[in-house]
Amino acid sequence: MERAGVKILVPSSEMAVVGVTEALVRLRTIAKARSKIKYILKNLRPDLLILLDYPEFNLHLAKMANRSGVPVFYYISPQVWAWRRGRVRKIARRVDRMAVILPFEKSFYGERGIKVDYVGHPLMDAFDVAASESIPSSIKKPSPPFPNPVIGLLPGSRKEEIQNLLPTMVKSAEILKRRYGGIRFLLPLAETIDPEFVQSFVDNSSAKIEIIQEGTYKVLRLCHVALVTSGTATLETAIMGVPMVIVYKVSLLSSWVARMVIKVPYIGLVNLVAGKEVVPELHQQEVLPDRLAGEVLNILENDEVREDMIKNLMGVKESLGTGGASQRTAELALGMMR
Repeated sequence: MERAGVKILVPSSEMAVVGVTEALVRLRTIAKARSKIKYILKNLRPDLLILLDYPEFNLHLAKMANRSGVPVFYYISPQVWAWRRGRVRKIARRVDRMAVILPFEKSFYGERGIKVDYVGHPLMDAFDVAASESIPSSIKKPSPPFPNPVIGLLPGSRKEEIQNLLPTMVKSAEILKRRYGGIRFLLPLAETIDPEFVQSFVDNSSAKIEIIQEGTYKVLRLCHVALVTSGTATLETAIMGVPMVIVYKVSLLSSWVARMVIKVPYIGLVNLVAGKEVVPELHQQEVLPDRLAGEVLNILENDEVREDMIKNLMGVKESLGTGGASQRTAELALGMMR
């Protein structure tokens, strides 16, 4: 958005958190951001407020916008279908229109009286661009039986996620390195993360992990398997047809709260969209180097497991629709401003 000319008041990287404990650390930053936006809504009266996910913050903004007479357009649904479903009532009161990106979300909101459009997943636009880009001839993805497999490490786009998960990923990489001498590990760097921060976790590792700053899709095109932090990256990996292991780890307090309120059978978006476990998920105390390495080896060395997983991932990709989500969403926003 910044490259497109948007004036950024507070960088999202300063506010993005996962879990209760993690959010408490950022309370001051979040409060300052809220005050800035409240002033804008009250005094500048924008033509439209567009909210993206982040319900704990955004539903407060929607309430402020209602008071100021500013219409509210919610793009990318908060996962109220997974936990705290009572927030749907707030959405119905405060949001004029929603654009959702997962196929089952349209009926969920529509049945609750909310004006909603399914626009498809914006990742498909990025996939169309990535698929058209050529891979340098110097880099070649080996074929089975994988004498030198390529493994992707996707530890997340938030500092807390990386701190919780990357050390375990690195240790599992070292185990795999002892099994396959020529194995490569590629880590695509999220734009929100300082390269030096990530480098500090891999500097002394015998696995020789390569940090890549050329985009997730370019890296995934080279990978046979990926270790992926639960979140949007699991869908990116699915779209590229790369078998994966999903990992998820937060603080003990956040984990306890999650167990109390989450109402869906899976953590990974890939499995939620598929409606079944098509890729393995490791949570909390299950996130151990031996477990991660074992799951990767099962995929690399078991043709039936790997091929079945790829087939299911292609089904997930098809359910996300075709490209054009961003264009359709922009047209809905323009229509609301007219």
